[in-house]
Amino acid sequence: MQSFLNKTAVITGAGSGMGRYLAVLLAKAGCNVAICDIDESALAETSKMVNHYNVACSMHTVDIADKEQIDNFYEKVLERHKTVELLFNNAGITVLSDFANMSEKDWDRVIDVNFHGVINLSRKFLSHLRLRPEAALINTSSIFGMITVPNQSVYHAAKFAIRGFTESIAKEFKGTNLQIHSVHPGHIGTNILSSAKREESVPDLNLVNIVGKDISQEEQGKIFRENGMHPSRAAKIILSGIKAKRSRILVGLDAKIMDLTQRLTPNHYQKLWPFLLLPLFAFRRGLRKPLSDLPG
Repeated sequence: MQSFLNKTAVITGAGSGMGRYLAVLLAKAGCNVAICDIDESALAETSKMVNHYNVACSMHTVDIADKEQIDNFYEKVLERHKTVELLFNNAGITVLSDFANMSEKDWDRVIDVNFHGVINLSRKFLSHLRLRPEAALINTSSIFGMITVPNQSVYHAAKFAIRGFTESIAKEFKGTNLQIHSVHPGHIGTNILSSAKREESVPDLNLVNIVGKDISQEEQGKIFRENGMHPSRAAKIILSGIKAKRSRILVGLDAKIMDLTQRLTPNHYQKLWPFLLLPLFAFRRGLRKPLSDLPG
């Protein structure tokens, strides 16, 4: 897919982060967008940014864990836009907990949003996408769909599952009009840690131990927002990967380093990260800033 002009993209998790900037960058490229999120007020902010461009934008408040809401969402999107060429399954959540202390309710919620939501949306839109002259299905996994850290078993379970599902169907549709992409972001400056639920019985968890720090959840959230690659830059990489027809899109040098180290030393890769990843914080300062030519 060389151009997004006059196409229509469906984007979940578009209220913030990469989803928001995928919508903005696609709109800038002349692509109509149907944006979806569970947070209506956040979605409205994205809509304001998209409306700087002369494209059609529809806003949909949807819980993608609910199959009935997905069915209604599909009907409303086609009623408004008539056709869809790109589906971005981008929405995701997490819970901060070790497996032993995580409730079944929290486990099921993360799996329902992060994995079943992807499956159900893919199934719903697939027959329509196959009818388009060219189309793309883009599923956001994570670098956590390739490597593991403690206390994120449910997130890993979902993201590894997305990767396996996506890479399998990519082989099924190879050579057809439908491109399939698995996206694996590294450290992106989003609110996923700040908005994550934490089990009350569990002490502060060290999710940033990949860079050798032992800090609280609040501090972790601040680090992720302020020191990760800006979501607009991540979105640009994803769109470039779609144009280049890369089935696996690694977002960020940190993602590439983590992927490489787990391939080279699958039993010891985490020991290398403090030495390899900490220097990135000093050299990625420019990547923390948003792209300069986008609406605020």
